[in-house]
Amino acid sequence: MTAVTAAPVRRRPRNRQALRLAVLVAIVAVVLYPLIWMLGTSVKSQAEIVNNIGLLPETFTPGNYAEGWTNFDVSFGRFFLNSAMVSLLTVVGNALSCLLAAYALGRLRFRFRKAWFTVMIGTLLLPGHVLIVPQYILFRSLGLVGGDWPYLPLLIPHFLATEAFFVFLMVQFMRGIPRELDEAAKIDGASPYGVFRHVILPLSRPALVTTAIFSFIWTWNDFFRQLVFLSTLEDYTVPVALTLFIDSTSQSAVGPMFAMSVLSLLPVFLFFLAFQRMLVEGINTSGLKG
Repeated sequence: MTAVTAAPVRRRPRNRQALRLAVLVAIVAVVLYPLIWMLGTSVKSQAEIVNNIGLLPETFTPGNYAEGWTNFDVSFGRFFLNSAMVSLLTVVGNALSCLLAAYALGRLRFRFRKAWFTVMIGTLLLPGHVLIVPQYILFRSLGLVGGDWPYLPLLIPHFLATEAFFVFLMVQFMRGIPRELDEAAKIDGASPYGVFRHVILPLSRPALVTTAIFSFIWTWNDFFRQLVFLSTLEDYTVPVALTLFIDSTSQSAVGPMFAMSVLSLLPVFLFFLAFQRMLVEGINTSGLKG
């Protein structure tokens, strides 16, 4: 009678784990290097910024932050408030308008629904720089450029569901919600608005959070549109105000510019950190996986 020998247990080689860890560390180092360099440059003197390209400063100069905050006739805090107002209103506009548009395209049935959805997807192929000229002409003809409320050209499109990416994201999310819930609500006497209010809206929180995070980050970092429509120093946002540190006719304040750049990253970092779990959940459940 022959003895049965147990098959050897295969173990993952440790060198493969070490190689994977080394690759991950290298990727993290490449991603974080520009941020660490900017942080180190923000506390360097003007002369050291030119001569020292290393990460750490030889002479610690924290005065760049105070100088950058009070470098203009308007405090840099005013620019932060302007950016926060525009970003938060954009978040509200995109969340409301894109959710309503997605509900119509993804759950309701009407004529030419697929055609309208195709047209909406087709707008993703249009670069934003192509649309900025007709938008500027339109808003200028309406008297909204440089008026008492100069932020209207930046905000109105977001309240009209012009962000096709977010509409598509929410449509993909709503397609994963069972239609039996809609039918059950209709049997209980709910109207299409009631279905939206009591069924779709509560279940769409992950997609709404994803839309809110991307809207906030993209609007906070937006430079071109804000540069085109804003013309007064008191109305500038943070990305536009940062360019004022570089002046071709006088000495550039590079140190204070990097200091304010570091501060401008904090709201985006904190906003993303607070909602990162919901962001991952929203992307996974909306069909936008890589």
